[in-house]
Amino acid sequence: MKIFLLAAFLIMIMSSVSFANVDEFKKTDPEFYEFFRNFSYDEVVKQTKLDSRTRYMAIIATLLGCQGLDEFRAILPEAIENKVTPSEVKEIIYQGTAYLGIGRTRGFLKAANEIFESLGISLPLPNASTTTPENRIELGNQAQVDIFGEGMKGFQNSGSLETRHINRWLAGNCFGDYYTRKGLNLKEREMITFCYISAQGGCEPQLIAHAKGNFMVGNDKEFLIDVISQCLPYIGYPRSLNAISCVNKAGE
Repeated sequence: MKIFLLAAFLIMIMSSVSFANVDEFKKTDPEFYEFFRNFSYDEVVKQTKLDSRTRYMAIIATLLGCQGLDEFRAILPEAIENKVTPSEVKEIIYQGTAYLGIGRTRGFLKAANEIFESLGISLPLPNASTTTPENRIELGNQAQVDIFGEGMKGFQNSGSLETRHINRWLAGNCFGDYYTRKGLNLKEREMITFCYISAQGGCEPQLIAHAKGNFMVGNDKEFLIDVISQCLPYIGYPRSLNAISCVNKAGE
């Protein structure tokens, strides 16, 4: 009975904040409220073939990329209501640190913790690491190979002497510390990486490379364009059109 009441209470809380990202403007900016909500929650959503969980995961990653912290606070309860688990949210934020830096993820991690605690979600969450200090570079490089192909084998030892440490960090930190964790599979991790990069803009070479990585793990062109379309209300047209251009170049 207690579990049922708690579940009902959480649903009531989450339901009350649905569309909270625009509801605050209903009285002060009624015209904006109408056309933005109609576009974002009706027209855009009707266009997608993504399941709601994948859609919200992409939006969360996009909000990290564009630094939409207020929007993240408003939409996170909706994401949880649509079957994005707390562990998946944490994995999206953790991995975002490799692509955005702690300077742009700290606020999101603090906001997620505050929202989780308000919803009665106990912290810390269970450990999800699968590597050790001894094997993180090896397993990280294997993730690079799995995503980008055999040409990445031994990447940690490549490059000039001046920059080789960066390639070692990419293998051990970016891929070894993050991509090997439980909670998200490689297809999901490459999808959210694509979202981080497309949302921050100015990283088109990396975006093309990760579009190819998405293709390699099974996220095809149609899927990526669907992801871009669902994230367009959160980053606007210029960065969305740039992302589509990068997907097209990756497919050439």
